[in-house]
Amino acid sequence: MVRRATAAVLAAVFAATTLAGCGGRDDGSGKLVVWSLENLTDRVRVTEELVAEFTRRTGVEVELVAVDENQFSQMIMSAAAAGQLPDVIGALPLTATWQMAGNELLDTRATAEVLGRLDPATFTPRALELTRDGDRPLAVPSDGWAQILVYRKDLFAAAGLPPPDSYERILTAARTLHRGDVAGIAMATAANDAATGQAFEGLAVGNDCQLVDAAGGVTLDSPRCERTFDLVGQLATRFSPPGAQDIDSIRATYFAGRSAMVVWSSFLLDELAGLRSDALPSCPQCQADPLFLARNSGVVGALTGAPGSGEPAQYGELTSWTLPVGDRTAQAQQFVEFMMSEAAYPRWLGMAPEGKIPARTGTPADRELFSRTWDTLPAGVDTKRPLGEIYPPDTMRALRQGPQSFRRWGFEQEQGVLMGATLAEMPVPKAVDAMLGGTSPAEAAAEAADDVRSIQTSLG
Repeated sequence: MVRRATAAVLAAVFAATTLAGCGGRDDGSGKLVVWSLENLTDRVRVTEELVAEFTRRTGVEVELVAVDENQFSQMIMSAAAAGQLPDVIGALPLTATWQMAGNELLDTRATAEVLGRLDPATFTPRALELTRDGDRPLAVPSDGWAQILVYRKDLFAAAGLPPPDSYERILTAARTLHRGDVAGIAMATAANDAATGQAFEGLAVGNDCQLVDAAGGVTLDSPRCERTFDLVGQLATRFSPPGAQDIDSIRATYFAGRSAMVVWSSFLLDELAGLRSDALPSCPQCQADPLFLARNSGVVGALTGAPGSGEPAQYGELTSWTLPVGDRTAQAQQFVEFMMSEAAYPRWLGMAPEGKIPARTGTPADRELFSRTWDTLPAGVDTKRPLGEIYPPDTMRALRQGPQSFRRWGFEQEQGVLMGATLAEMPVPKAVDAMLGGTSPAEAAAEAADDVRSIQTSLG
């Protein structure tokens, strides 16, 4: 789901800037050193334009370093050990933000000052909560992508089915529409695919199934989590394409018109609309009408689990601007405030609107400015078109509201380091894959819980 955010770093950019960036504190250049995890060619180009605009406005020179997300942990710890931390880091996901906080590398006082000047009321409360450790703000939340359940509105309407926004409705729809060459649902189940864990967590948070409790105890084998394993087991073994599925195969299945639902990220939406040439819809009706699937697809964001599970919730990734401890605090704060301003923020979101849903909805003068602007930003790769011109208002509204209902395992319980370790070890994807081979949901839950407890013990 995060294929664009984790693409291989640009070789030329990385080779030319990494060493200089890591040495930015002591190279005598006086430049503000900014690392950005937005490292694809077109995104680097946009960031360079914004950096140039900042320098023109302030006179502060900036050295931009494009960093691969997969190499970030090693790079930041090496930089910290050498006393050469960057001044600003952009597009940092939650796990990495909490990793830095756990190693006391963040200037939370400076971050609080930036948020105060921007006005916390202009941010979605949930984004602030996910980036706060007690009363300390760890980062300035910028944007994120949402996990969504995309479904065939035409098939649902023909069968008289309501939108699949709860466990019961998802299971009923999968059972009803699983017929002929159309699967009820396509979702990642491969043991080595991070999307499998993301899909599971998205269903889990809707049922208030948590990885750990407030005391840090592992709860994956709780009744609520066993219920999620049971749902996923039924969907994967009875109403999905046979065999282990990965993120690419499930997209291909839905695009071919061979599944009634698919669990993906909001990055799917530009492709669903035919705006990316290497991932075009291929359903029979799509040949004559390239927008057939886009027009006949609905989107569910936050969902509820079994009865009594609480408020609807949604999985999503939130990226932020962070201020490492250092001696260029004032300039670093100035840069982040610029990037979150009317002059720069819409252009930053415009890199990929389908995967950069604003966490800051507006300004003190206009609380919905950035949300409205986001609707109009051109999305796509080979063809550009605003999503708001393609998808109906209810779909756009569901996407905009995503950051308000994001729930993530571990972060509320201050277990960000554990989350990073479990992402690497993938205990949940392994347990989901085991159910394809006949393991019961209860056994899968117990297996995943034991694996997480082992990881927790190894972390000390």
